[in-house]
Amino acid sequence: MKPSRIAILGGGNLGSAIAEGLIKSKFLEPNQLTVTRRNVAALARLEVQGVRVTTDNREAVRECDVIIVALKPYNVREVLEGLSDLFDPQKHLVISVVTGVFLKDLLGILSNGVPIFRAMPNTAIAIQESITCLCHAGGTAEQVSYVKSLFDQLGISVTIDEKLMDAATVLGACGIAYALRFIRASTQGGIEIGFDAKTANLIAAQTVKGAAELLLKLGRHPEEEIDKVTTPKGCTIAGLNEMEHQGFSSSLIKGILTSYEKIGK
Repeated sequence: MKPSRIAILGGGNLGSAIAEGLIKSKFLEPNQLTVTRRNVAALARLEVQGVRVTTDNREAVRECDVIIVALKPYNVREVLEGLSDLFDPQKHLVISVVTGVFLKDLLGILSNGVPIFRAMPNTAIAIQESITCLCHAGGTAEQVSYVKSLFDQLGISVTIDEKLMDAATVLGACGIAYALRFIRASTQGGIEIGFDAKTANLIAAQTVKGAAELLLKLGRHPEEEIDKVTTPKGCTIAGLNEMEHQGFSSSLIKGILTSYEKIGK
């Protein structure tokens, strides 16, 4: 399946990040991509790269095959209901990246049999380093393969049951903020022990990147790698134990659970 055009309805932070990632990955040419937003001036960076930007959602749906819905949750029903007459199950494929809008909700709005996917990426999609969780209703094997291929160009994708989508939002999308807060705290600690802010931030960020790559590339459990750097009576184990005494792991777990409880309300 190789559609001629992709439209992103909603060029906010996530919609724009998806557009940037698609362009950088060369999954399609910039002129095959349309992004909509009320304030098109905010899309100037995409426009200069050759992306078509417009305020007209109807035009975007008419001209494109794959429609990525990146609207605010409270706008989804109103916008899609106004476009529902344009969707053709023989032509269109819909991918929603909207938090909290379920497949059943989308099927109720677009009730003409158009295949619908939900995708939960994170903002690292702009640099092709996202983790994207996928589920679908009505997609053919070819369409499922296409959507997975699309998001694999932008990082790593995994297919999950829809009931885990809220959990995926917390762990994968909110998780970006958790990881960045860890890096920020490490940077502040680095400044206290003598580094300037720029150098401390570089060391902290690259260290986190390296730690993640050890797990992803070698398929290891975190504790395996931790054991390699915790020598008896060493500084690493002393630091780790102090962090645990201060509630490091438990506070992170509680934060994840709090976010999960919030997203379900």
